[in-house]
Amino acid sequence: MTQWLDNAVFYEIYPQSFQDTNADGIGDLQGIISRLDYICELGCNAIWINPCFTSPFGDAGYDVADYYTIAPRYGTNEDAKQLFFEAHKRGMHVLLDLVPGHTSTEHRWFKESVRDEKNAFSDRYIWTDSVWEAPENMGCLRGISDRDGSVALNFFSMQPALNYGFYKITRPWQQSPDDEGPKATLAAMMDVMRFWLSMGCDGFRVDMAGSLVKNDEDGKGTIALWKKVRAMLDKEYPQAVLVSEWGEPDKSLQGGFHMDFLLHFGPSHYNDLFRCEHPFFSSAGKGDASAFVEKYLDSYVKSERKGLICIPSGNHDMDRLARSLTPDEIKVAFGFLLSMPGAPFIYYGDEIGMRYVEGLTSVEGGYNRTGSRSPMQWDSSANNGFSSASPEKLYIKMDADPERPTVIRQLARKDSIYHTVKDMIGVRQEHTALQSRAGIDFVCAAPHTYPLAYTRSSEDETILVIINPSAVSQRFESDLPGGETIYSLGGEAVKEGAAFVAPPCSVNYILL
Repeated sequence: MTQWLDNAVFYEIYPQSFQDTNADGIGDLQGIISRLDYICELGCNAIWINPCFTSPFGDAGYDVADYYTIAPRYGTNEDAKQLFFEAHKRGMHVLLDLVPGHTSTEHRWFKESVRDEKNAFSDRYIWTDSVWEAPENMGCLRGISDRDGSVALNFFSMQPALNYGFYKITRPWQQSPDDEGPKATLAAMMDVMRFWLSMGCDGFRVDMAGSLVKNDEDGKGTIALWKKVRAMLDKEYPQAVLVSEWGEPDKSLQGGFHMDFLLHFGPSHYNDLFRCEHPFFSSAGKGDASAFVEKYLDSYVKSERKGLICIPSGNHDMDRLARSLTPDEIKVAFGFLLSMPGAPFIYYGDEIGMRYVEGLTSVEGGYNRTGSRSPMQWDSSANNGFSSASPEKLYIKMDADPERPTVIRQLARKDSIYHTVKDMIGVRQEHTALQSRAGIDFVCAAPHTYPLAYTRSSEDETILVIINPSAVSQRFESDLPGGETIYSLGGEAVKEGAAFVAPPCSVNYILL
């Protein structure tokens, strides 16, 4: 039932900043609906929408106040239903962003939980027994109500942690995942999932999926929790897809997720490729992809070579690619992103080279992330076609550079990032060896070495991918035969004796 993941290419939409249709300066669901054809034309056949539920927006919607209602600024539940319908009409699928680890302090559950008298929501969140005791290794709120105790926080002070229990109990107030409070929390979250799946949603990208059960160093308690979710979904919604923000595919896939992200934090070395002092994809040729490859292979083997590790171009929490890479370097980077196993995720605007907007005041808890969340740049009209509101009403200021990239400019240039990405997606969709589940073997990935080369293999074909971001020609020894070049950017790689030679700043897909 989830076979569509085999060739899925996702487009991440930050709804606040994508398309405004009612002139309030904030994007909305009708705006997304109006741009579905654009996303489809690019070649993306799946969408991940960042949280769009009712919220006080202290953390851009990751502080949910009502899981069952679309935030009024985005529209209505009927708009969401229409969005699912219109996407399905185009052969596309939609994942909503589920935030199960915490709510806003404005959530009804929390308002009941802070009461001194015992009630059905008293154990919905993690509370200590005394206001003088803070939970270990977590922030907390205290002195906020008559209830004695401190409530644990997952991150910002408006995000109290929901209670799914503790795998290792070290304090009297800590509950087991099998206690009534944690069981009720999980049941409530499964009801939320049922609601949106019955509305037409195709599944969820799950925020902080590996953090629900606390004191769970090896993830065993959290894996067990997600297995319960998966069992419910398999029985009631077998088509429902789960993609996790976990960063440990061997654990998340075991828990029942279909795909997991390699993240910009933690041990993945993802940032070695795109966002560091010497990115591997810089033409300066001073980068190193070997630590990334080593960690990738470790995760790949642990997850039984299932190939379900997602590598995004970026997201709402990262610097834009264009902050560290030039347009030509971004094209080469996409040659990698769109030829790796797992579903690729393209962050809105990366396909046109949108820039990180420097010097912005934090908006809705964005802080340094705010510059990566600026409005989508569609055309040369007012506010680049994002909104007809006055500029001061925009959710985040536009990129002020008159040469800022726009969709309309990118469409007009055949050598643009947009057309490069579209062409690469097209080749991926034509060849099973380049899709989500096909295998990968690295053939050139030694420390401080260019190019990066690997084979992708399905049942019926093998493709050699050679990526040379550096500004000079590179070669590597290989006993692989030459073959037919099915895609080339920057010039074709050639087989010279026992070596392949890759031109500067090039991408080659060679059918062996």
